[in-house]
Amino acid sequence: MSSGEKQRVDIDTSRRHFLVASASASLVMAFAPSVTLAKQEGAAERVNQKRFSPTVWFEIDTEGKVLVNIAKAEMGQHVGTALARIVADELGANWDDIDIKHVDTDPKWGYMVTGGSWSVSTSFQMLSQAGAAGRIALVEAGAKLMSKKPEQCRVEQGFVVCQGDRTSFADIVRKGEISRTFTEEELAAIALKPSKEYSLIGKASKALDIPEKINGTAQYGIDVEIPGMIYARPIVPPTRYGNTVKSVDDSKAKSLSGYIGYKVLVDPSEHLHGWISVLADNYYTAIKAVDLIKVDYALSRFNQIDEQAVQEHARTLIQDEKKGALLINDGNVSTAKAQSKQVIEAEYTTSTVSHFQLEPVNATTEYKDGKWIIHTGNQWQSLTLPAVAKALGVTDDKVVLKQYYLGGGFGRRLFGDYAIPSALTAKAVGMPVKMVFTREDDSMFAQPRSSSVSHFKGTVAEDTSLLAVEHTISSGWPTLSMAPGFLAKGLNGEGQIDMFSASGADHWYSLPNHKVRVVNNSLANETFLPGWLRSVGPGWVNWGVESFMDELAHANGIDPVQFRSQLLDGKGKQAGDIPKNKNGALRLKRVLTRVAEKAEWGRALPEGEGLGIALTYGQERTMPTWVGVAAHVKVDKQSGEITLKKLWAVTDCGKVVHPDGAMAQMEGSLLWGVSLALHEQTKIENGHLADLNLTTYSPLRMDNMPELDIEFVESDEVPVGLGEPGVVAVAPAVGNAIYNAVGVRLRSLPMQAETLKAQLI
Repeated sequence: MSSGEKQRVDIDTSRRHFLVASASASLVMAFAPSVTLAKQEGAAERVNQKRFSPTVWFEIDTEGKVLVNIAKAEMGQHVGTALARIVADELGANWDDIDIKHVDTDPKWGYMVTGGSWSVSTSFQMLSQAGAAGRIALVEAGAKLMSKKPEQCRVEQGFVVCQGDRTSFADIVRKGEISRTFTEEELAAIALKPSKEYSLIGKASKALDIPEKINGTAQYGIDVEIPGMIYARPIVPPTRYGNTVKSVDDSKAKSLSGYIGYKVLVDPSEHLHGWISVLADNYYTAIKAVDLIKVDYALSRFNQIDEQAVQEHARTLIQDEKKGALLINDGNVSTAKAQSKQVIEAEYTTSTVSHFQLEPVNATTEYKDGKWIIHTGNQWQSLTLPAVAKALGVTDDKVVLKQYYLGGGFGRRLFGDYAIPSALTAKAVGMPVKMVFTREDDSMFAQPRSSSVSHFKGTVAEDTSLLAVEHTISSGWPTLSMAPGFLAKGLNGEGQIDMFSASGADHWYSLPNHKVRVVNNSLANETFLPGWLRSVGPGWVNWGVESFMDELAHANGIDPVQFRSQLLDGKGKQAGDIPKNKNGALRLKRVLTRVAEKAEWGRALPEGEGLGIALTYGQERTMPTWVGVAAHVKVDKQSGEITLKKLWAVTDCGKVVHPDGAMAQMEGSLLWGVSLALHEQTKIENGHLADLNLTTYSPLRMDNMPELDIEFVESDEVPVGLGEPGVVAVAPAVGNAIYNAVGVRLRSLPMQAETLKAQLI
């Protein structure tokens, strides 16, 4: 793992001690940088001032209620429930006494990001240890109250039980004196529960966030109301970069009741080029006013760029072997070519796609008590906050992001650039400002998933064995534009790679000679802001890898399941080298075998129907989720219409923490995969997205839903992520099924009827 990757996924490891103390009528569990500092500040003072530095995960009040603080964003994945169950299980709490709170930004929470399917994976050990430390402290205090020895006691459903006597967590907090500090070494040495003793983890439960979402009390960023605020709608310039405002004519807008005026925004952070904020005392007037205002721009050169230009630039870059950086260079692909019987080449592409999350982006800004308070829903607070601070010309400690539920994130709310115009407008007018983007505004300011081009060369020997695979990928890189500090180094430290745009190419198949080159599509990054969209790079990388694997299997007359199985030997680096990828390729082989069994691979099907299979290891080799997908399609040979009848998915994500949430994640991700495979696409036109609303952009609709059959592998391995892996294997499974149905190999996403029909004729 590169230093950038480690910095990205690890929780702050500078914490040295874990403090458990009773104070201000509650029991607090907190990480403290040192025992001395904890004593100096005073536990009671820390509670009263709510300053648990650097991180407080949970506390218990005098009623025995346990509040678990969640430093992750909730966008429909029920992350709070999963994380709270980890704490509660080790603590020995009664689940009915658990509540959660999604917290605002503060250095005490450490690095804040929700993405990459990391939340449970990166939090499990830490929260388990915190819960276990709390349990030990409660047992010691409870035993003292009952005049028992701690070793005679246990915790059970919110009680400490000692040889027939028991006292509740509430009583311990009210009556006991708890003061216990654990060093980092002591935390690591705590024996955590074996899986067989879990009472909450892996068991069915209802998500804690559902009731308020049903009864309407849940607050999203778009719901925020602040006394004295005014409303704003942005005029988004024609392209992302290089525009300047020459003149503004708002004469027609002045006739609107409630119209206040406009501000041309100047952004020191240079994220906004040629922006105007239109102001009104009500939201509807702000919307109408924008449509009446005429702006004359000095346009950027990117106004002439279209989808074809971006794709052709990728092809040109791929042809130049000096471009890009090497991700893998095992063996010698050049030597292998000299021994080859044939070389099979293929190009796989994906089109530009957008997020179209249900809640358009928005932010409300106020200046209060010497700080800029930004009310919004955001996935990567530790990335967004510094950008907002730079735009405002203040230090990071003068900005707070208040967290709300996200009406869909999917990566669009990782870098919350939409907070910048709200903040700049509030600063310009000296009043609280609520800025809401319309769907069209949101799309003009989108961070779309870049189109991509992947080129493959497969070298086959005389005996039909696979000698080598050469793979080159080019796309826009989100990380290059938004978080360049997280770029990884290429092999031997040469060049840079956005692993978000390359993961999936470093797969678990054992190949004697394997070369992967990754190239940034510079024209994409110059023209628009390529974004992280659910599953990110594996969404296009794996489309090519798993489709090409099928091509190689068929070219050699080998069953595709058998072909993959032979390459998943789990030897060498494919054995895995850390707990999260333990047993490596053999786990992927297991889900392959099981999903083939469930789909009855090899059975006879009616004419025009076919089964296809594909695999993925999830997001990253350092945090893989093993997924096998089989697809059953029906193709109308006259029209080329593709009907996806059924998907089977088998998933090994280690220990499943919250089964209902896990199922929801897989259902949602598989259907997103269907949408990307068969429906979603837009294009760059005049430097921006051509499709600005759902009237022309067409994701998966209800009448095209396939049947789903989802199975989780029972496992006691380390829990890993579920937000994105299900997306990845759907498209290649469908493409492979189409080939088995009608003998046509589709190599562009989305796969559409007219493309298929043209090849059937």
